[in-house]
Amino acid sequence: MPATEEELRKAFKAFKKRVKMLQLEEDSRLGHSPLTGSKNKIVSIQPPSGFGKEIWQELADQGYLKRDSGGFFEIVPGK
Repeated sequence: MPATEEELRKAFKAFKKRVKMLQLEEDSRLGHSPLTGSKNKIVSIQPPSGFGKEIWQELADQGYLKRDSGGFFEIVPGK
């Protein structure tokens, strides 16, 4: 059974929120010098739980997410 547009929208929103939270957490870690300017960028993550594997596959098929190895996904730029 294909996922509804509402489910896909909620899942993509949750994915973007998780990426943003992980990036903020990475940026706030101790040991980063604000003078060096080098920041790590979160590229791909495992999708948040609460949504089925088929929803993430469908979002990747529609071009919103890009599959990475090991069950990780990343956001396609411009989406």
